[in-house]
Amino acid sequence: MDLRKLKTLIDLVSESNISELEIAEADGKVRIVKAPNSAPAMPAAPAVAYVAPAPAAALAPAAPPAEEKAVTGHIVKSPMVGTFYRSASPGADSFVEIGSVVKSGEPVCIIEAMKIMNEIEADSAGTIREILCENGQAVEFGQPLFVIE
Repeated sequence: MDLRKLKTLIDLVSESNISELEIAEADGKVRIVKAPNSAPAMPAAPAVAYVAPAPAAALAPAAPPAEEKAVTGHIVKSPMVGTFYRSASPGADSFVEIGSVVKSGEPVCIIEAMKIMNEIEADSAGTIREILCENGQAVEFGQPLFVIE
């Protein structure tokens, strides 16, 4: 499924009253479940589904350096929850390094979600100034991944 289409579906679910959306196409099947904001009647199932991204608490120490210095440039954010990978396969060269020049639409990393490898593309042209995630790190929806100047 096209990454832009997937992002559109995620945005649709997050901005609507829909709590779950499942779509099957020839090239795959996607199921998007919105986390309840304050639904005490259903804590068991959603809590289990969202315990895996809990390493966000472990990411909190990474936030202070970003606060110490002002981040300038365009930030590429994660369009989904998953695992961040800098290369297409173990041992392969990274898509980008600090100082790499990228064009809009060029792959910069992969995020694995539900055993599906999703190529994440630069949404702005420029030079990679910072890589904000470690290889194999769990990432959240909207989490900053790269800074492009």
